[in-house]
Amino acid sequence: MTSRMIFVLLCVLMFTAASAQAGGDVARGQELAADCADCHGDDGMGDEDNPKLAGLDVAYHVEQLQAFKSGSRVDEEEMMTMYAEDLSDQDMADLAAYYATLGSD
Repeated sequence: MTSRMIFVLLCVLMFTAASAQAGGDVARGQELAADCADCHGDDGMGDEDNPKLAGLDVAYHVEQLQAFKSGSRVDEEEMMTMYAEDLSDQDMADLAAYYATLGSD
């Protein structure tokens, strides 16, 4: 009985850790966003040449970063492609979580 309870507890802990990692870490996303600020602004509002990231839907944002990384979405200057190549899935989730917290107006 005890070994079964330990096994169940370990399974629960593994699933909890996996689900926690699946979400984005806003604080880490803020750190990673320092690289994005040159083009998208410190506030994520972008400009006439670069899109606004502030308030962007998390799933959509991650989807776009993955598309840049895979090459299915190409930017003419290839800046996003080069940047996204170095991002892990967790990095993308963290960035998206951070930008989602910023005001979009």
